[in-house]
Amino acid sequence: MKIKKNDNVLVKVGKDRGKSGIVDSVFATENKLTVKGVHIMKKHVKPSRKNPQGGIIDINKKLDASNVAVICPNCGKSGRVGYSIKNDAKIRICKKCNQSIEGGAK
Repeated sequence: MKIKKNDNVLVKVGKDRGKSGIVDSVFATENKLTVKGVHIMKKHVKPSRKNPQGGIIDINKKLDASNVAVICPNCGKSGRVGYSIKNDAKIRICKKCNQSIEGGAK
């Protein structure tokens, strides 16, 4: 998967189309990820030790990786990610500006 944790991404499809956020967690085997503040759903929970009051809570649901695009920190545009070999190291690059996007958004 070409998207990593702490990358800044733009949602391309769905009810949250146009929103951007930071990748919170990546599930590579499922090809899914969660983004902070995007695709939030309500869940009804019974009272328990962890949540003694119970009620309705907000949870971040998983998004498919094909529904988001990485925002390049150099050019500021969303687009595809490619790979390049430099000094025997494989780095991720932006396909639009050919600059490295390693490090993600801090």
